[in-house]
Amino acid sequence: MTSAMIRLVMATLWSLVAAAPPAMAQDRPAALAPAELTRRIGTLGASFDGKVGIAVQAVEQGWQTGWKDKELYPQQSVSKFFVALTAMDAVDRGRLTLDGPVTLTRDDLTVFNQPIAQRVLSGGTYQTTVEALLIDAITKSDNTANDKLMRVAGGPAAVRRFIADRKLGAIRFYEGERALQSRIAGLTWSQSYSIGDAFYKARDALPMAVRKSLFERYISDPYDGAAPAAIVGTLARLKRGELLSPASTARLLTIMSDTRTGKNRLRGGLKPGWTLAHKTGTGQILNGVQAGYNDIGVLTAPDGRSYAVAVMIKRTATPLIVRMNLMNEVVRAVIAAHEARQGGLALQ
Repeated sequence: MTSAMIRLVMATLWSLVAAAPPAMAQDRPAALAPAELTRRIGTLGASFDGKVGIAVQAVEQGWQTGWKDKELYPQQSVSKFFVALTAMDAVDRGRLTLDGPVTLTRDDLTVFNQPIAQRVLSGGTYQTTVEALLIDAITKSDNTANDKLMRVAGGPAAVRRFIADRKLGAIRFYEGERALQSRIAGLTWSQSYSIGDAFYKARDALPMAVRKSLFERYISDPYDGAAPAAIVGTLARLKRGELLSPASTARLLTIMSDTRTGKNRLRGGLKPGWTLAHKTGTGQILNGVQAGYNDIGVLTAPDGRSYAVAVMIKRTATPLIVRMNLMNEVVRAVIAAHEARQGGLALQ
């Protein structure tokens, strides 16, 4: 049998496994979260000046706790996590390869954070790979890399199909960064907005009343909204190997461990020996109010036990340090609960 035939057989077998119902997640026995952790998260959520959702799930034990974690919160760049899942699923099914070539042109450029744009603009085109796009989208939160990866993986419909087929819960996906950011601002996307400060000028030219109305509309019912409870459920299933092949699971979590954004969000609460694979999200600001300030990820203890954590702020005007401190404290609370269990204290 040739190597090509072997790859075809393996891809077919994985497609059959991946298509099976995720019974493992649904059959997991119910467990109670540590009471002290639940109390601490409730205190943190109630004392924060803004609308925040917090969720924690123990990956191995299955218990979950949170604060207002069933409501929908703007994902912003957290949604790149679902693009990454969809792309890696396409790799598992043999529809993409990580080393597959991709060409970016000026028509692929987006808005806001897009470090890759410099490479595109310097030569008019830029040659890269599926894996390089994935790394840039996750670790740098590059909007252009993410939107191109999304299109290569099948577009917004493919991402929504992955979410629905895996029954991930209350998670929405819009049309990518260009469409989302334009709609929030009250604009219809024009490729001219991708260069320089053109987007900002077009946004600033709109009447403030219009901008404010649309901004509040987005916060109240976000087009890319997701519930923190659904986010941690997805993270836990990824960590348990229920969403992707073992190789793709390990690769994605490794990439998420190299995330460069949000160094003092969830990561700021880590203790030595603990690790975090995560993805941040940061929304637009109007009149000092920010719509979306998030960090989600898998927190792993020195003994190998893991916890899926999501802190998602729907709206706030508090200083950044206050928001980061909140995220730090959530991580510290999870670590304290874990260490209490390790020390033989009751966590029921």
